[in-house]
Parts: sequence; structure tokens; C-alpha cells
Amino acid sequence: MHDIANRLHRFAELALNHVSGENGIAILLLWGTVLFAGVVTYIRTNPATWSLREFVRHMLPTEVFHSASARADFLFWLSRKIFMPLLVLPLAISTVAAGHFSYWVLCGIVGPPAHAPAPAGPLLLVAFTVTMLIAYDLSYYLYHRMQHQIPILWELHKVHHSAQVMIGVTKDRVHPIDEIMNRWWDGVIPGLCFGIWLFFALDPVELTVFGLNVYLLRNTILMMDFVRHTHLKLSYGRHLSAILLSPHYHQLHHSTAEKHWDKNFGLTLTIWDRMFGTLVIPEPDEDFVFGLTANEHDEYQSLYRLHVVPLKKIGRRLGIAGFGRRRPQPNQHAGEMV
Repeated sequence: MHDIANRLHRFAELALNHVSGENGIAILLLWGTVLFAGVVTYIRTNPATWSLREFVRHMLPTEVFHSASARADFLFWLSRKIFMPLLVLPLAISTVAAGHFSYWVLCGIVGPPAHAPAPAGPLLLVAFTVTMLIAYDLSYYLYHRMQHQIPILWELHKVHHSAQVMIGVTKDRVHPIDEIMNRWWDGVIPGLCFGIWLFFALDPVELTVFGLNVYLLRNTILMMDFVRHTHLKLSYGRHLSAILLSPHYHQLHHSTAEKHWDKNFGLTLTIWDRMFGTLVIPEPDEDFVFGLTANEHDEYQSLYRLHVVPLKKIGRRLGIAGFGRRRPQPNQHAGEMV
């Protein structure tokens, strides 16, 4: 009994640590954005009435949360939480590692920096943080486009697009190999940017606001990564949405309609989609059908299939023995055989 009591006490301490301090603030911000999105979209669709029961139905529609796709999302999210420690080493090769490599290359080309180590000032931190956010935003856009245009990457990315409903944790419906490759890619542009700052401006670190890293604030508040993977069609309005990619814009990206294929790739800013001609503005409260064309999403609606089906399809594309005869696969967004 004493051993059980100790374990329960330890579990309680871990749970308390998870919801206190920075983690607690992050959780409050996350669910605050969800509640905000829910209230705004509910009022917009029901301007004359208010009902707690109808609001709950608006937030938790039965047809969404009782679907096979939602169950697969929950299981996939849980599996990520359990097995993510196995990815620590591969994910370590990321922006910071690439930044130090860039720094080493610059030192080899032009010699070591002349300045002595010293902390960066507030203006320098702000400039560094802004440029890193922009570099990461561009990096995300470019890799996201490659995920849709390079067949092997698309087979991995289909896992994310196979969701037929959006329940928030759909944002984590990402194949582990895709996650690793995405993190490695992030070491290219953001890593180069980090290395240049490291060389010319000492050793800056990301700006924090009330102890929270700006990347966390961006993901939670500006881009609303959780909200944009829900059924809540939140738009920032015509003027703000011209700068920031609102959740409704990203939901259009998941649409199976042909006019929406390969559109709205961006993460936070709309500038890249505007620059490269991939921005499509959704109609107010426009509904979308999510998933893959030709009902291909039916192949992915279990935890096992989400992990294994992409590998089998990549094997067929490469003609690897044991995966069957190589054959063309339909590309959802190209509308042709590749």
C-alpha cells in the first residue's frame, strides 16, 4: 500500500508540474484560443439566440467526434506522446545544430568573429526573433509545397490529409518519418539564419514574453495551430487575414475540391502564398469536405494503417521487393497519375 501511495503521489506531482508554470500558461492560452474561436463562430452563425446546449453542440458536434477519423486521430496523438522519446536523437538535428554548423562554416571561410562573447541587447533580440520567425515561415511554406509536389513526400503527407474531420489534435496527424524530415529541413533556412546571427551578433536567444517563447505564442495565438485543425471556421476579418493566415484559410487547404488543391500552404503569414500565387480566400463560413479524393482516405483510418500504408505505397513507387509491383498512384492535388 505504501508503494502504491508513493506512486500516486508521484503521479500527482507530475500532473501538477504539467499544468503549472510555463506549461500551465501554455495550456490556458491554448484552450483560451479554442474558447474564443468557438464563441466567435457561434455568435456569427447564431446572432439572435444564445443557448448553452447549442453552444456545446457547436463546440462538440457528434458527427465529428464520433467518426472513425476522429478515433484514429486520438489514437495517433496518444501514440506520438508514448513514442516521441524515440525520436529525440533524430529531431536533435534541427535548427540549432544547423545554425552551429553554419557558424563553423563561416569561421572557416572568413575566420573567427572579432567580438568577444556577450549577451545580446533587447533591440538585437527583437530583430533576431523577427528574422527567425520569417525564416521559419518561409521554410515551412517551401517544404509544405514540396510535400504536395514530390511523390514520395506526398505519400507521407497523405497521413495528415487523410483526416475526414478536424478535431484539433489532427494537427499531430503526421507520420513520424515526415516529422523527422520536416525538422531536418527546418535546419536549412532557419539554421542558416541562426548561424549568421551567431557569427555576426554574438549568441542571441529567442525573445520571450512573460516567460513564454515567441514560437509558442505564434503557434498558439497568431496561427492558432490547434484551432485551424478544428471544425471552427474562424476568420480574422478581411484586413487582418490579408497578413495572417487565419484558421479558415488553412481548413480550405484540407478541402478535397479541385479548386482548392495546392492552395494556402503558409504557416503564419500570407505573404508567401500571395507571392507564389497559391493563396485562395474562402467564402465567409464556406464549408469544406476534408480527406483525399477517390475515398483514398479510407485506407488510413486506423493507427496501424496510418503508420504502415505510407511505407507500403512508397515501396511500390520505388519498386522495392516485398511491397508489390511498382505502379502509379493517384496524386490528389495534381489530378493526374504520377
